[in-house]
Amino acid sequence: MSAASHTTAPLAHRVVARLADGRFHSGEDIARALGVSRSAIWKSLRAVRGLGLEVHAVTRKGYRLAQPLELLDERAIRARLTKDAARRIGSFAVHDSVESTNTLLLAAPAAAVGQANICLAEYQTSGRGRRGRRWLMPYGAGLCLSVSWSFPETPRQLSALGLAIGVAVLRAFKRLKSGPVTLKWPNDIWFEGRKLGGVLLELQAEAAGPAYVVLGLGLNYCLPAPSRREIEATGTQVAEVRELYEESAPGRNELAAVTIEEMLAALAEFERHGFAPFYREWREADALAGHTVTAFKGKEMQGGIARGIDEEGALLLEYRGRVIKIVSGEVSLRLAQP
Repeated sequence: MSAASHTTAPLAHRVVARLADGRFHSGEDIARALGVSRSAIWKSLRAVRGLGLEVHAVTRKGYRLAQPLELLDERAIRARLTKDAARRIGSFAVHDSVESTNTLLLAAPAAAVGQANICLAEYQTSGRGRRGRRWLMPYGAGLCLSVSWSFPETPRQLSALGLAIGVAVLRAFKRLKSGPVTLKWPNDIWFEGRKLGGVLLELQAEAAGPAYVVLGLGLNYCLPAPSRREIEATGTQVAEVRELYEESAPGRNELAAVTIEEMLAALAEFERHGFAPFYREWREADALAGHTVTAFKGKEMQGGIARGIDEEGALLLEYRGRVIKIVSGEVSLRLAQP
């Protein structure tokens, strides 16, 4: 995010930028730096906490965030991209706050065929996951990234594109030497049986014509304790990027750059060859294979044993000795309770 964008951001977001180093800053120093009154800073802290961040206030020391933040920086991300990735990018934007990075790209003009538009944000006011669920992410605590891509014609295996992007995320973490990341059909990224992130695929296509897709990726990087408790109260056990590393995790800008590179490479590969180049890697990372699961389609439930995926990306579910194919987008899937 550029310095200019910070100067036009809401006061609460500008205060977060001053506190991002995790050190104590006095209200007087923050007020002077931002050109506002100390009273305005004090009032803004309620809005800062409303962004899901923990703020410590200590007499004669000032304010600090419970954990430091590396704010996203467009120039830092671009500087880490390979020339091959950079040439595939049409537009690139890092926003302070948006309704949804996917919504923004869906409303934007499509990039040229073979190119992508990139959108990242520190905060989403209406972030969403699969099947319309709300995606909770505090300010600066994760990676909110969307990539759009124009296919010259609708790929035959388009329903498997989300799975291919899951493999791209897996490849990014392998490059960053993380702990073992797995994939849960159809769109979740897992670590040790907990949700690290998810992929959301949205499509604008014409029959027998071009297809414009927007792929949203949300990753938990470092969640404040209250936000983690709020998410887990919904029944989702969460993981964070920092847990994948015994020592220091890669910064958010490095994570963004490597992930963007792998997503762009995967989109170009999928355009040429479909799901085939991703099939083996997805099966090797399958978190559910051999487990008893329950599939939900509306109010209907179907139990069985997950037997991996077929070459089209459909889930294979064994029930009473018969294997059923389930297509991505039709169902939600959960591990059956013991």
